[in-house]
Amino acid sequence: MSYKIYLYDTDTDCIGSGTLSSTYVQSQLEAAAGQDVEVHISSVGGSAFDAIAIYDLLKKYNGNVITYIDALAASAASIVAMGGKQVVMSKYALLMIHKPMVGTGGNADELLKDVQMLNIVQARLAQIYIDKTGLDGVTINSLINAVTWLSADQALDLGFIDQVEDYSADITNSALIKNYVNTAPVFYQRCINKILTKKSNMNIENKELIEKTTSVLDKIMNFFKKVVNKQTITDKGTLHHAGELDEGTEVYNDEDMSSPAASDTYTTASGSKIAVQGGQVQKIVPPAADPDADPDADDDDDSEPSDKFKASKKPMDVQNKLQSIKAKLHAQNALLNEAKEALETANLRLKKTREEVKNDIRSDFSPEGSKRSNKAKTEPVPFFAPQTALAQNAVRKAVSK
Repeated sequence: MSYKIYLYDTDTDCIGSGTLSSTYVQSQLEAAAGQDVEVHISSVGGSAFDAIAIYDLLKKYNGNVITYIDALAASAASIVAMGGKQVVMSKYALLMIHKPMVGTGGNADELLKDVQMLNIVQARLAQIYIDKTGLDGVTINSLINAVTWLSADQALDLGFIDQVEDYSADITNSALIKNYVNTAPVFYQRCINKILTKKSNMNIENKELIEKTTSVLDKIMNFFKKVVNKQTITDKGTLHHAGELDEGTEVYNDEDMSSPAASDTYTTASGSKIAVQGGQVQKIVPPAADPDADPDADDDDDSEPSDKFKASKKPMDVQNKLQSIKAKLHAQNALLNEAKEALETANLRLKKTREEVKNDIRSDFSPEGSKRSNKAKTEPVPFFAPQTALAQNAVRKAVSK
């Protein structure tokens, strides 16, 4: 059973104070003593430095850590959420990231030092998001600068979380599929979790995204099939089969092994002949055991000098050689076509995904009652903010020193 830690805001405490401080989390992890830990979060944020400390504690903990965003992980609380080996978010929860803030005062020199400090802090926070999502720095900083609110589905798409918790029963056989892919890379698990989530808004409304994730899952399963299943290249195409090719083996024309191979005689690249009837191998004839071969071939080789041109007088040998070459050419063409299609598909997906991310990453939604978000949007421009181009250039030069 997992050891549970609750980081819920109170009337007086937020991240960095009381039962949401790094000192408290450290004491709880020591009490857990290596057990699996569940960290449940519902917080508007707080101290960025304490959030980084908690993140570090969770990352260094010996046991497995799962962070749950139960209602809200905003500002510094979003950094704490990234500390889990797996991040699970309620379908009703929200995640918010923004630029770090500080209450300050003093002369121009002191204010410029605060600007430098805030830029450094933002760079460190951005790196945590980059490490979790795999997104580039430009994208992450654009999200931070825009004060971005993310729903569970959006957070899953961008890689901030690994799973959406929707409190509904899984679809048929979904538990079996989840167990099967538990050891797959996290990116694949995210895609599969989207497909297995029953009655979610994503599955109902976003049909285009469902098609994409289904395509990814199909590619994963095809990869497994390629590892487990065998292929034999012939002059009439590729024969797909499970295990080694032998008499009685079922052979198919497609990788999904749903279309039985046509009844015919197939020649492999090595010159072997495979007789197929009703989708099953009836007989395999190696080149040396060809029933039509000249029985005195060995005697002829002993009595005649070795000459490749003279060997061509055997029609069956010539035919076998031509069929073998044809099988090799067919295999090479198939590989080239497959590579070309894969490259074209990849280029199209990359372009389309980038456009969709640009459309989805910005959000103007600000939940009612969130003091932190309202302050970020309504706070007037500070009196010391440089307004003219000359003043702005002076600030830039001072910060860059």
